[in-house]
Amino acid sequence: MKSCLWYIICTSFQGEEIGTGSVASFNFNKYATIKSMAEGMLDVTLLMSNAKQLVMVVNHGPEYKFYIPLIVLICLCLLLQIVIFLFLIFIAKTNVNEVEKQKKLNLWNIIVTFLVGIALFLNVFITALMPGKNDATLT
Repeated sequence: MKSCLWYIICTSFQGEEIGTGSVASFNFNKYATIKSMAEGMLDVTLLMSNAKQLVMVVNHGPEYKFYIPLIVLICLCLLLQIVIFLFLIFIAKTNVNEVEKQKKLNLWNIIVTFLVGIALFLNVFITALMPGKNDATLT
């Protein structure tokens, strides 16, 4: 896995001569694609974490004090992460070397960053309200 990722990173540099100190050009499109893939992988891990939290809340049942708020927050966060993932796929498929698409890509990148911030904020609340092993907040 490490060697595969290393190959992808190394092939992002076109015409790089190791040892001579000169780099002919940098492929921004490959860089943007790799960046979007990495963000997508992080989004998938957060998606899996939220799915596990949803199962935990459902298993605790409706007698838990924060049952409804947690269900709503987790479902909202899952929906938001799906939207983020779709944006990232679209961004990764678009060629950043085409000048006419760069403004639109920049705007989408800002939107995705804002949505990731909202998802982070929601996950802070979800984590704070999650039931623990010896939770005394059960009614």
